[in-house]
Amino acid sequence: MAFIDYVAYAHAEGRLARLLERLSGGPGGVDNIVWIHSVNPPAMEHHLRLYEHAMRGPSPLSHIQREMIALAVSAANDCFY
Repeated sequence: MAFIDYVAYAHAEGRLARLLERLSGGPGGVDNIVWIHSVNPPAMEHHLRLYEHAMRGPSPLSHIQREMIALAVSAANDCFY
């Protein structure tokens, strides 16, 4: 299993602290796939924008269809999310 450095929530400052506060309001807090960007807050913002566009932006696919595709890809990759 790989180990990726991250910034602990208690040590987050500035831009990162604002991002984490915005993201941690939901159930489960911040997903690990987002958390790994904590050492590079601009990358975290770009990741979130890409995700939001892919899952909620204009598309011929419904939100449910997009979620089902994400689930199938995760299962194929043996991802437990």
